[in-house]
Amino acid sequence: MTDNNQDKKLLTHSKAGNKVFEEDNIFDHVTDGDKVAILMAHFGTTHEDTREKTIDIINDMVTAHYPMIDMYEAYTSRIIVKRLKDRGVEKMLPSEALRLLADQGYTHVIVQPTTIIWGVEMESLCIDVEEIRDRFKEVRLCSPLLSYEEDYDALIEAMTAETEEDEVYLWVGHGTYDVSTAQYAMLDYKLKDLGYPNHIIGCIEGYPYFEQALSQLRRLDTKRVHLQPLMLVAGEHAKNDIAEDWKEMLEEEGYEVVLHLCGLGELPAVQERFLELLTFYSRYRKIGIMQKKSLYISTGKKMK
Repeated sequence: MTDNNQDKKLLTHSKAGNKVFEEDNIFDHVTDGDKVAILMAHFGTTHEDTREKTIDIINDMVTAHYPMIDMYEAYTSRIIVKRLKDRGVEKMLPSEALRLLADQGYTHVIVQPTTIIWGVEMESLCIDVEEIRDRFKEVRLCSPLLSYEEDYDALIEAMTAETEEDEVYLWVGHGTYDVSTAQYAMLDYKLKDLGYPNHIIGCIEGYPYFEQALSQLRRLDTKRVHLQPLMLVAGEHAKNDIAEDWKEMLEEEGYEVVLHLCGLGELPAVQERFLELLTFYSRYRKIGIMQKKSLYISTGKKMK
């Protein structure tokens, strides 16, 4: 995809709400002696097979697109980092990676998460960034896969590209216990709104639960369902919770289950989407709410 095409596709972010972004290319701020780095922040996985098909490919795409910029990675899951360390595999947490970049003299950093929603992992990542922000000239934290309305449209296009109208698909996400679980419900609603009543969203830990997904299934004239992860990687949860527990529960309800252990990160369109988001946030800066409020207080006008 060319840069011009990326601009055309991503400029819609600036139209979300009451002007959310403004042009501000981070590379225009770089002067002699400055160093720029990209930090890819993944939840992570202990499963090498799915990592190679997802995380590694996304990292390689970023490196190929920005060959003159150093790319680092970090895993946000402390459990995964510890398990890998026990195997002799070292992965940094975002806080560790950011400290390393600061110590090595990097001045401008772009952080691109590969999480699906604005959940607890993003909350943690935001804290990590804020705690060290003053050690850099500039840090830009990009959004996860789902943030603005057009992000849902893009993901749905990727999810449904290779599916059949007369088949039923149940996508299972990890889920979360906080308010961001609403993003899964929005994705489910969006699927129906865009004409995909045969696609259902369910979560392992959060609403919509298995019961809500099953309720939707019962309203469809089918006894066959395609079951697949709504996760970047097909790792522990996919191989245990989905391939075993959810499959067994559906079969107990009389469904023939077609299992697909393929993470979203294996879809080329999703891989490309993370690169698009990274490119967009390098060229556009999100306008803070306090900046908007200050303008209104001083002028009596809203930012257009």
